[in-house]
Amino acid sequence: MTHAANGEIDRQLPLDDEVFLDHVGHFVPDAQAASQALTRAGFAPTPVSVQVDPAGTPTGTGNVCAMFARGYIEILFKTAATPLAAELDASMARYSGVHLAAFAVADAAAAHDRLGEVGFALRPLVSMQRPVGTETGQATAAFTVARVERGAMAEGRIQILTHHTEDAVWQPRWLTHLNDARGLASVVIAVADIDEAAARFARFTGRPAMTTRSGQTIELDRGRVELVTRDAFEVALPEIAIATLPFIGAYAVHVGSLGLVERILRDAGLSPRAAGDCLVAPFPAELGAGGWLFVDSREVSLFA
Repeated sequence: MTHAANGEIDRQLPLDDEVFLDHVGHFVPDAQAASQALTRAGFAPTPVSVQVDPAGTPTGTGNVCAMFARGYIEILFKTAATPLAAELDASMARYSGVHLAAFAVADAAAAHDRLGEVGFALRPLVSMQRPVGTETGQATAAFTVARVERGAMAEGRIQILTHHTEDAVWQPRWLTHLNDARGLASVVIAVADIDEAAARFARFTGRPAMTTRSGQTIELDRGRVELVTRDAFEVALPEIAIATLPFIGAYAVHVGSLGLVERILRDAGLSPRAAGDCLVAPFPAELGAGGWLFVDSREVSLFA
């Protein structure tokens, strides 16, 4: 195994039974506006890509991404009237913002079987793909997704996937960002019932939940899920209004320099705030409700 200095696995994709926090997804009505908002915050978004199934049929959604050396941010938007797009609409009726957290594994089919064994109502295993441009032509990003039935994970579209085309997805030209973003470190979810949510996420990820002063945390082989109470979220992040519970209200991005990020955000007219070893910044309105936690170590947490 390859490990970073902090002991975390330093590799893009998991092996064996490893589980990584792979990406989070904003559901938004306007992809172009959301992409421009990412650029203002110092990210380098990819071009728009429309997702299809292996037969070439549109799934009803498209994306723009900010790809990191470890993980990524996804912006999802509607492209056609399909059942999947209807779910996106239903989520945005609650609030525009982050509704997706995806965990990477080496074998999505095995993960799908395990989810059924621990009591989750399952949807069929699904293969998805999207065309991507490369520096030498066109390629296809392909992945297999294990999904539970809608409502089984009340927090949003919580899924497990396996990537099959690392080189097409993580192209070197998209990994350099003005804000020196390097990786996705954690996702923070405010919930009404900490114990219930933690037990469910522990079953979903196959990893134990640990009690913290703010709620419970699930440490993965790379990244973590932080489940916090409404009160803890509001005390730590008063500038981020909770739209409704449950609320995927923030995620942490590992960067090289908090000072650099702060200058970029202030120049963009955003309002960052230092909070301990984090830099907190509400999302621009085009990205929906919630905010970023910029950290210069993936171990840093406001909620530990």
